[in-house]
Amino acid sequence: MSESEKIARWIRDWFEENGRGAKAVIGISGGKDSTVTAALLVKALGKDRVHGVIMPNGEMPDIEDALEVVHFLDIPYSVINIRDAYEGLLKAVGQENHVTQDMKINIPPRLRMTTLYAVAQSFEEGGRVANTCNASEDYVGYSTKYGDAAGDFSPLSSFTVTEVLAIGDEMGLPSHLVHKVPSDGLSGMSDEDKLGFTYEVLDRYIRTGVCEDPETKEKIDRKHKANLHKLLPMPVYRPEK
Repeated sequence: MSESEKIARWIRDWFEENGRGAKAVIGISGGKDSTVTAALLVKALGKDRVHGVIMPNGEMPDIEDALEVVHFLDIPYSVINIRDAYEGLLKAVGQENHVTQDMKINIPPRLRMTTLYAVAQSFEEGGRVANTCNASEDYVGYSTKYGDAAGDFSPLSSFTVTEVLAIGDEMGLPSHLVHKVPSDGLSGMSDEDKLGFTYEVLDRYIRTGVCEDPETKEKIDRKHKANLHKLLPMPVYRPEK
């Protein structure tokens, strides 16, 4: 059984327990993770139970890629522009608080997750939101807490970027979408430029513990430690009995 078939079976089993008959709702960016995840959802549930949501923040340079994904998979979809919500929230927060670059970068992913849950609740049969993060991004915290790091179930979180690409190729998905240069679509930089190392180096370190460059190893370890709070359950105070 191929890896994609194993993941599809896991998705079917999860929905049987946690959303029998519900739709899978997924944000579509046109990048590898949302493309591969959406294809796995179609494989598991059928195209009629998968709803894609394209969420530009005003202009979306690669919106044609996102549209190609939903058309290739032949799934129903919505296009919901979050620009008004983004500008309104930024203006309201900025009236009494200092607006930082990190704030500007992380508000859109959180608004998009809010949008996905709103769409999920619009269906009479219910909806479940797919998380599209992979193990490489999770390891170094390259995600927004309660933004793209959220969701109801996560098909790809056990797989590195290298492995996600292999799954996409195995499924016969368009190579120019699966292998496009990854970026967050927010900062204007590629993932690797922003991280300061390549996914190839990161993936090898995750799987083998080997990283020849001490400076890069230290950078990866530092990011991993600093961002563990994104992966661990919320700490809860337990009163003594």
